[in-house]
Amino acid sequence: MFPTLLKFGSFEITTFGFMMFLGFLVAGIVLGRQFRQSGLGDDLASSVVLAGAVGGILGAKIYYAILYRSLDALWSRGGLVWYGGFIGGFLAVTWVIRRARVSWLRAADGVAPALAIGYALGRIGCFLVGDDYGRPTESWVGVAFPKGLPPTTADSLRGFGVAVDPTIPGDVLLRVHPTQLYEAGASLIFFGLLVAMASRVKVPGRVFGMFLLLAGVERFLVEILRAKDDRFLGPLTVAQVISVLLVLGGGWLLARKVKVEES
Repeated sequence: MFPTLLKFGSFEITTFGFMMFLGFLVAGIVLGRQFRQSGLGDDLASSVVLAGAVGGILGAKIYYAILYRSLDALWSRGGLVWYGGFIGGFLAVTWVIRRARVSWLRAADGVAPALAIGYALGRIGCFLVGDDYGRPTESWVGVAFPKGLPPTTADSLRGFGVAVDPTIPGDVLLRVHPTQLYEAGASLIFFGLLVAMASRVKVPGRVFGMFLLLAGVERFLVEILRAKDDRFLGPLTVAQVISVLLVLGGGWLLARKVKVEES
């Protein structure tokens, strides 16, 4: 763990904040490249990145506040939820694309690889500060977070609704699945696949559809290992329900019949 990158008195720069900044920076570079290849231009790419950053952060905070039913969460330093950020960023970016009067699907195809690489870097930030980890494990991949958010003690994990051996004292530090790294690794693979796909597939919406499909499946599966218990629909968590919707949306974009004028 390396939660603090720099500290000057009471002011500090966290590794998560730095990785989030790096995620937006790298995503912007990738987006600019994809938009140039699609003939959409650098100016639109810059506007999309700005809209995605503002809308994404607002959406992530609002989603977190709704999830935990606390207005105070809006002003806390932590509390950024990926799906909330995705929804907020989606709405803000859609507004920018509509104002530019360009094909939404063409723009979305360019955004897809940028989203994948940005998410990968963001999840590395989560790992460095010990947030969004998984359930206890005794396998070689297990990682303990003594200064996590919160630390991976038996009591902290019980607070998430995780079944922990009742004979284990509450202050004992446990090793957990580093689900942040699982997601970062998967997203890096998705990034490579989407970039390769974008250079070959010319039907608008196909690349974005593949991103939705891959991201939905990945998040649905990783939720099984996450240290959380926010059941929403039967055995499914809130994130898993949204994941199913993403998979359905992605599958529709991949399978839909395209009119001649769209291709």
